[in-house]
Amino acid sequence: MNNNDYDVAVAAIKSAVEKSRYRAAKAGNAELLSLYYGIGKYVSQNTRNGFWGKDAIRTISEKLKKELVGIRGFSESNIKNMRQFYEEWCEWVNRQPAAGDLEIDGEYLLTEIRQPVAGDIDWNEFISIGFSHHMEIIAKAKDIDERVFYIHECATRAWDKYTLRDYIKSGLYQNRENLPNNFDTTISDRKFIINATKAFKDNYLLDFINTENLGESDEDIDERIIENQIVNNIKDFIIRFGTDFIFIGNQYRIEVAGEEMFVDLLFFNRELNCLVAVELKAGKFKHTYLGQLNTYLTVLDDTVKKAHENPSVGLILCKDMNKAFVDYVIRGYDKPLGVATYRTSKDMPENMRKALPDVEDLKKLLSSDNETL
Repeated sequence: MNNNDYDVAVAAIKSAVEKSRYRAAKAGNAELLSLYYGIGKYVSQNTRNGFWGKDAIRTISEKLKKELVGIRGFSESNIKNMRQFYEEWCEWVNRQPAAGDLEIDGEYLLTEIRQPVAGDIDWNEFISIGFSHHMEIIAKAKDIDERVFYIHECATRAWDKYTLRDYIKSGLYQNRENLPNNFDTTISDRKFIINATKAFKDNYLLDFINTENLGESDEDIDERIIENQIVNNIKDFIIRFGTDFIFIGNQYRIEVAGEEMFVDLLFFNRELNCLVAVELKAGKFKHTYLGQLNTYLTVLDDTVKKAHENPSVGLILCKDMNKAFVDYVIRGYDKPLGVATYRTSKDMPENMRKALPDVEDLKKLLSSDNETL
């Protein structure tokens, strides 16, 4: 590829960008995705088939920065992202040029991406999330159903890129709807059952918990250590716990007939419109835990729950469980209960632990990012 070819490519992309900026005033994010999709196809067809040389994208990027003064997003890495965006979605997206669109060698560089072929993809959701969100999903979610799931969650819950990244890391998609529970026998509203099941996972990664002092004392002390670390890192916990949870308090005091009881962690879930009581257990699940939590839910419903709220839901969060045993014994209770397990970084394979970023480094990185916004 000679210098003249580079100039042709730069002129083509520059023209498409300038025209897209006019459309962007009307169409916003959908137009930007369409632009990136069209550029991605153009770059893909010329690089994958060997028409352009090895350093073509880098050279084009450098020239575009000079031509498109003040316009960001055309670094070498981001142009490669555009190529990947096209290559990952071309199977699923219908694409047709509009009248007057820019044609280069029989191909339309500036096009409108339209309704996906896959019927379970909500098109409005697809075009409502940003390009950086799409790239995060493409990079970490390889299955089409998983990608559709995260697109939906981003669109409906307005996640930023870092929240999306944390939910993918925690395995929100893989762990959904696997929670051992008795919701179908204790909740009469079918929609509430579905939403309650989706609200919880059967396993949570609590990699912010310091495990050095665990296991050196009895379980009650271990449970208090875990609880304190969760409270001290409540934002991290909620990100891993799920969506729409609001933290009310720990060791939440309730009273009935002169007897005091204390709920380890109490939340309110906006989607479920109900209180969620969480009991922390440092060891393996025991059936007696359910009786304790069932009593807490009864008292919460009688003394704390407001009239317009749904019945309270309880979750046992323990280190290990026999799922078949839990499924059997949980049927005997009249309050909505679920049982989940948790992992700490200590429970992960050595190679995965080494791959985890340092929490302090992440905080510094996020702080510096916020300063530049």
